[in-house]
Amino acid sequence: MTHWITVISFFALLITGAEIVISHPRFYWGETGNSGTPALFTLPIPASRSTVPTGYNYVMPDQNGWSRYLHFEAAWVLVLTGLVYAAACLCTAHFSKNLLPPPADRRWSAFREVFAKYLRRASPDEAEGRSYNVVQRTAYLVVIFVLFPLVIWTGLALSPAFDSAVPAAVNLLGGRQSARTLHFFVSGFLVFFLVVHIAMIILAGFWSRMRAMITGRVVQPSKRT
Repeated sequence: MTHWITVISFFALLITGAEIVISHPRFYWGETGNSGTPALFTLPIPASRSTVPTGYNYVMPDQNGWSRYLHFEAAWVLVLTGLVYAAACLCTAHFSKNLLPPPADRRWSAFREVFAKYLRRASPDEAEGRSYNVVQRTAYLVVIFVLFPLVIWTGLALSPAFDSAVPAAVNLLGGRQSARTLHFFVSGFLVFFLVVHIAMIILAGFWSRMRAMITGRVVQPSKRT
């Protein structure tokens, strides 16, 4: 349940975040940044506001209002769902049993073996169908304990109320504009993880993996004689 609520929330954040970026596709570093200051980098897309210099003679439809409201609401749904997931994982020791790589896999050769199998597009065996390999475990740990906390932190830093209440949390990021730039890049890493995640599910057998996730049973394909 937490997985699918997270999926819905993430896609809502992705769509609304894209609309917010379109309103001002320029990124800065520091505390302040606007149309009259030099940008750290600019996305090569037209903006939804005529005051933003992008080099295009076209203004996108402005959807900034509703997208900000939905972005804020979806973010809190994601945070609350994440807290439920974390509490469940702590109660069941899911992190230590299923995500923390065992000592034998905490070496580079274990990563090489998994990547070599991916390159050969070898089908996962029964053991892999019931557990995560070292690459998957590491990726999930990075997403759960690094990327998600960072995207929440940088997102909160964009709130003027949070900025005034906890200025140190914003200053550690280098300012509100730095937080916005970091928020954009962390979101990009999460999207990259999503694309790889879906691709691996398809390569490993989409319907069998979906069935295993929903029912908890792993059905291995029958071998031809």
